[in-house]
Amino acid sequence: MNDSFEDLIASYIENKIGISERFMSDALADNLKQNLIDLNGASLLLTAGIGNSEKISFNEKVRNDAIYWLDKKHNNVFENEFFDIIDAFVLYLNENCFAGITGYEFHYSLYEKGDFYSKHLDQFKNNSSRKYSMISYLNSNWKESDGGELLIHQNNSQQKISPVQGKTVFFKSNELVHEVLVTHSTRMSITGWFKND
Repeated sequence: MNDSFEDLIASYIENKIGISERFMSDALADNLKQNLIDLNGASLLLTAGIGNSEKISFNEKVRNDAIYWLDKKHNNVFENEFFDIIDAFVLYLNENCFAGITGYEFHYSLYEKGDFYSKHLDQFKNNSSRKYSMISYLNSNWKESDGGELLIHQNNSQQKISPVQGKTVFFKSNELVHEVLVTHSTRMSITGWFKND
């Protein structure tokens, strides 16, 4: 597990974008993906908004994915296994990088064909508690023609990251403008933020 943590931090230090190709096992990713599919089948996903609970709006010209918040209270064995990894990563961040993380929040994210999320930062104008962003992908058979890449804008250049299952991306929430390109196939992930309240 620590190898994947070190991969994230080493690449983050080098390029401000941490990437681990194997942050979680394929078995866990498959189970989380099935959980997301089941939740969607039960119509439990919500239209994703822009902003936080204090100031939220909905604009399909900016984003049109659907989400479902993870919570330990769900007592879902696979979500809790994911949270165990996140808890270990928070400990790693705080002990080795003095990050001062005090909490986190994560949700499933589902993009259907034609969905996207235009350029944005992950930190709210009225709340700066989000310090780092993390995205873990759940797309086992992704191919380039499926689209839906994460496009990060940095120093007048762009980096396109494929949403392949097992891959996790980590970056500072207030630094990197990014977007999700139009997807041509169903695209699934877990997206979240490490916070310092």
